[in-house]
Amino acid sequence: MQRPVILMSVVEPRNLIKREPRRQLHRRVAWISADNGVTEYECHVLDLSSGGARIATDDAMDVRDRFELTLVKGHHKRELCEVVWRRGRTYGVKFVTLLPVVVEQANDPTAASVQPS
Repeated sequence: MQRPVILMSVVEPRNLIKREPRRQLHRRVAWISADNGVTEYECHVLDLSSGGARIATDDAMDVRDRFELTLVKGHHKRELCEVVWRRGRTYGVKFVTLLPVVVEQANDPTAASVQPS
């Protein structure tokens, strides 16, 4: 009599990707700026979160790895974006926040001080 073979597998927990709540915008018009604002392309925002967006372009174009996204025409605020994924003319971007650089002046004890006369 043969004994049944029991196969066991170890199931590792899947890594859950925690995503931020997204807001569907139904192709809201926005603008991609490159070359320090010299070049501007129209695009459509498909959905938006505080950390990034999904955008699409009508025409095939070479979207750079980093660019600025303007959500309101003529508004000075632009979001610095980095492309995370590309599928045809649709792109997933994350908003890149730049940390301010603090420049401290060195205290030079040998520096001459000017005294008023």
